[in-house]
Parts: sequence; structure tokens; C-alpha cells
Amino acid sequence: MHKELKDIIEAAWDDRDMLTQQHVRSGIEEVVAMLDRGSLRVAEKKGSQWLVNDWVKKAVVLYFPLQKMQTMEVGPFEFHDKIPLKKGYQEMGVRVVPHAIARHGAYLEKGVVMMPSYVNIGAWVGSGTMVDTWATVGSCAQIGRNVHLSGGVGIGGVLEPVQAAPVIIEDHCFIGSRCIVVEGVYIEEEAVLGANVVLTASTKILDVSGEETVDMQGRIPKRSVVIPGSIPKKFPAGTYHVPCALIIGKRKESTDRKTSLNQALREHQVAV
Repeated sequence: MHKELKDIIEAAWDDRDMLTQQHVRSGIEEVVAMLDRGSLRVAEKKGSQWLVNDWVKKAVVLYFPLQKMQTMEVGPFEFHDKIPLKKGYQEMGVRVVPHAIARHGAYLEKGVVMMPSYVNIGAWVGSGTMVDTWATVGSCAQIGRNVHLSGGVGIGGVLEPVQAAPVIIEDHCFIGSRCIVVEGVYIEEEAVLGANVVLTASTKILDVSGEETVDMQGRIPKRSVVIPGSIPKKFPAGTYHVPCALIIGKRKESTDRKTSLNQALREHQVAV
């Protein structure tokens, strides 16, 4: 079934006139419905590698022109948009606190808690994860199980270019208050980000926990404890400091995840 849907999406992507055909429209709507149910994902982990299903992202992009603007009334609140709101939280076993909103096409596993927050179409959020107050999960972002997205965290979305990878945060990570993670940054399992860490595709990530600095970009290794920092950079007008991220230690494997998190925050004096 996936191959048939993929062929339809790929053909419509190359020829937008096909969007007038009912079987194409139905195929696009089915892909979004499968994302909503969690039977299909924008990105999947195969072994140690994450693979992005570009054709699924294409279906999400094609879904927008099929939808008409409509007024949606929820109690005293009114919305005017193309994408319906997600429904059926009780059946899913998901706690949703007013004014939390998830769009149709986002998947929330059983046990997710949404404080007043936002989850966009195409995103996947694993069980036991807390999306805390005013945190946002962008389109197609992949959030693992037992993750804590603290207050005001911004997880970037990605639809185009379709070959761009979404933000991926693996299981048991702690993302501190007001962190920003965008442009396909990959955070491996059990990592801890202190408050105000900003990670983009071009942000320098410096592991300063050893005798020599290790320079990397786009990825936070598993169990890393990360804080915001800055480094000097020369410009025509002079030398100025630009943001970077500093890996200052690791969560210990010898303790359970909860204890390890508490110890990591306490030992490294990380603000959350």
C-alpha cells in the first residue's frame, strides 16, 4: 500500500495538475490520516540511522492546497484555518491541558502530556513525553519517548526543501527552558540541554569535557550535558562573540535515567 501511495504522491509532486484527480486527492488525504494515526512517519530509525521519507513530506505539502479555509468553533473560541484540529484525546490516552493544540496529521502516543503548547502537522511525539507550557513542536519533528520539552522550548519544523531532515530528539532527553532546536539538528538519546541552548545546522558544538576541544555541528551525542556558550568570530567591522553550544560532561550509564538526569543537572550546575 505504501508503494502505491508513494507512486501517486511522487507523480502529483511533478505534475500539480494531477491534484484535480480524485484518486490523487484521496491518496494525499490517506497519507495525512496515516500520519495522524501513527501508522506512517516522516522519519524512521533503521538500525543506527534515521531515514527520512521524502515522499511523506511531499504529501503534507500537497495537502495544503487541497484544503479550504474554514471556521472552527471550540466553545467560546474561534479559529480560521485550512488544517483541522486533532481530536479523540481520551481514546488515545493523551492529556491535553487548555490551551494546548495539535493539528490533524500530528501523532501523539499514549501517555503524552501537552501543557498549553502546540504540535504541528507531520510531527511524532512518543509516550511519556511532556510538552511543557508554550513549547512548540514544528512540522515533521520527531520527538522520542520520555522526553521533557521544558517551558518555551522551540522545536523547528521542516517541509521544504523536502530533502531536508527534520529535527530529531531521541528517547529520554531533557530540553531545558527556552531552548531552540531547528534546521534538522539531531539530539541523541538521554542528552540534557540546559536553559537557552540554541542549536541550528551551523551552530558550533564544542565538547570541552576532555583535555582537548572536539568541534562538531548538527548533532548532540548521547547522554551529553550541554550549556550555552559563545566564541569569538572575526567580521569586517571587528571581532564579536557568536553563540555556540558547550558539551561539558555526560550522564552516567551506571545510574537510572531519572537519577542520572538529576545528577547531571546538579553536578554540572546546569540551569533548566
